[in-house]
This record gives sequence, C-alpha cells and structure tokens, in this order.
Amino acid sequence: MLKIRLRRIGAKKAPFYRIVVAESRYARDGRFVEEIGTYNPLVDPAEIKVDLEKAEDWMKKGAQPTDTVKVILKKAKENA
Repeated sequence: MLKIRLRRIGAKKAPFYRIVVAESRYARDGRFVEEIGTYNPLVDPAEIKVDLEKAEDWMKKGAQPTDTVKVILKKAKENA
C-alpha cells in the first residue's frame, strides 16, 4: 500500500523533512516513489512547500497520507 509520509533528511537535533510517496513496507528514509514537497519545522512559522496537485493525484490513486502529513497538507491548502 502506498503512503504519503515524511522522510527525515536533517542532521541530529535539526530536523528537515521531505514529503514523499512510498510503499508502506519500506523504511522511513528508504526507497520512495516520488517526492512531492518539503517541511521545515525549525523556522517560525513552519515552512511548508507541497505540490498539492501531485498530492491530490496520488490520493486519488489510493495513497494514504499519515496523520502528520494530513495536518501538513491541510495547512498548505489554507495558505495556498
């Protein structure tokens, strides 16, 4: 099953995430199908860059966003 989830790429104590579409059985930072955005929680307010069209397209194809990604997508839609 495909998931839309966060992939951590930041250094220790400095998180930075990419929002990716990945097979649910793959590791958190492992193989993924497509990158659809980024999330930086360190700045205030948190910096969110998401291709909403790609996210909607993947959800139509059956990809399930994680709870955290649902919140991030909701905030991105409000700011768009």
